[in-house]
Formats: sequence, C-alpha cells, structure tokens
Amino acid sequence: MAEKIALITGITGQDGSYLTELLLQKGYAVHGIVRRTSNLLRSRIEHLRRDAKIYGKTLFLHYGDLSDTTTLRRIFREVGPSELYHLAGQSHVGLSFEIPESTCDEAGMATLRLLEIVRDQSPSVKFYHASTSEIFGNASESPQTEETAMRPTSPYGCAKAFATQLARVYRQSYGMFVCNGILYNHESPRRGENFVTRKVARAAARISRGLDVDLVLGNLESKRDWGRAQDYVVAIWLMLQHGKPDDYVVATGEAHSVRDFVEAAFKVVDLPWKKYVKRDPAFDRPIEPTRLVGCADKIRKTLAWKPNGSFEQLVREMVEAEVETIEKLKS
Repeated sequence: MAEKIALITGITGQDGSYLTELLLQKGYAVHGIVRRTSNLLRSRIEHLRRDAKIYGKTLFLHYGDLSDTTTLRRIFREVGPSELYHLAGQSHVGLSFEIPESTCDEAGMATLRLLEIVRDQSPSVKFYHASTSEIFGNASESPQTEETAMRPTSPYGCAKAFATQLARVYRQSYGMFVCNGILYNHESPRRGENFVTRKVARAAARISRGLDVDLVLGNLESKRDWGRAQDYVVAIWLMLQHGKPDDYVVATGEAHSVRDFVEAAFKVVDLPWKKYVKRDPAFDRPIEPTRLVGCADKIRKTLAWKPNGSFEQLVREMVEAEVETIEKLKS
C-alpha cells in the first residue's frame, strides 16, 4: 500500500500537534507548513522535532506563509499530498476585533488560495477545512446542526463563514473532496495562553502554589460547548477517510459557563474560587454569541465518532498539566 502523505497548515498549533501525532501513529508521512521566525522552538511539536527516528524521516517542516501563494504552490507541488489539513490562522475570537483585517485574510483568503492550488494542481486531494461554531454566532436555534443558518458576531466568525461557504462551493462546483469540520470549543494542556480556559487552569495552579494571588476575568456567565482537542482531531481524520465529502458538527452537546470552568479548576487544587476570582468588564467581548451548543448526531451516525471523557476530566487534565510544569521548574 502506498504511503499516505499529509500536508498540515497550522502544524504548530494545538490541533496541528495532536493531529500530527495521530497521523504518525497511523503510518503517514506528515509535512507541516511553518512560519519563518527567529525563535526555532516550536513547543507543541518540539518533542517530535527532537526525535531522530521521526524528524526528517516521517515528519518534515517547510517554511511558508498563508499570504504567499507562490511558496504555497511550490510546497504543495514538492510534497504531493494525498490529504491536506488546513488548520492555520488567527483563531482568537476576542483578538479578531483588534486585528480584523489580518484575521480575515488568514481565515478567509488563505482558504481560497489553498482551494485554488488544489483545484489547479491536484483536484483529487482530500481537503479538510477547519470551520468553527463561531459561524453560527447569534444562533437562530439551539443546539446547532450542519443546516443551521450562519449568523456570525465577530470578524473571526465572518471570515470563517466565508471560508466555510467557499469550501462548499468548490465541493459542489468542481466535485472536489472538501470537508468542513464545524468544531466547537476544544481545549487541552496545549491550548494557547491567551484563551480563557488556559488562563483559568494556569491561574488555579499558580495560586495553589503561592505564585499568584488572584484571577481577573470577563463575563463568567458566558457559555460554551467545550470538548477535548485530542478527541476532536480523530473526528478531523475520520472526515477524510469517508467515501463522500461532507460537513460535520463536532461537539459534546453540553454547555458549560466560564463560572463552571473556574469552579471545576479550583476544585482540582482544593481552593474556594470565589476568594480569588475578580471580574473586569474590560475583558467582555463587544458581542457575545448566544447558546452555542452543537448537535453532533450526524458525525456519530455517519462516522461513528463520539467524544471521550467528561468536562471535569478536561479541566482536571489542564490544571494538572499546569501544576506539573510549576513543579518541574522548581526542581
């Protein structure tokens, strides 16, 4: 059997790193596109990069930028992937209000560039596009399905809605194998530090070890459908293994508030959260999406995927990883 070759944009991100581990386990050759930076340390995949049995043998990194079509075309031609996983782009919703133009270019136009490269060079390549629950924004119904109307409430949501529609157009117009994974919030110890879940997990660990005294947050009543990133990358892979390309909502179907997350995090370190958490309206978003909860019935029935682990387990994993990091630095 011919070796499967995967090309991943966003390989150094949370999802990219877990997906890389999954694909390597499944015998793929994995190629990732990385930005040229002065800092060569790519923490989430550094353990793979340092493994002489993997790096340069089944894992390869290529310098490129989502705005540089010429380089993207060259990498695509050289790698000759059978599967393309497009995960890259500025994905912080709050930040998208501060840098709307670059967010829209990375999330929207970059997807168009990649779709055009695939259509032009190798239309049989299986293409995964990382969509998001943020396309539903001020949702007209709850829970949301693949058929729910898009009503984004942030520049990030607007850009992703554009890219999601484009993916559908290229699938329908050119017969390309393009899937939209409409993923709801998914977290892990590898989540970026500017995301509220990581911020909470980190603060709980640091406060418990006497390194911080409080945690300042925005809207505690804001609710999200939070799952585990390790489970969600399995769903991503399954979409491209199916005989027919389609769009799938990937979610737990449960909504939890930021308050729930805080409560669960401080419970792990056995502290009363109310004593340490302060509220600051400056952290509130201009518009807060309402009732974003996903219905994952379609992917359960079609691809036999379901999330593993509970909300409490996810929070515990994140807080314990933070505690472990602190203990390592001490020793």
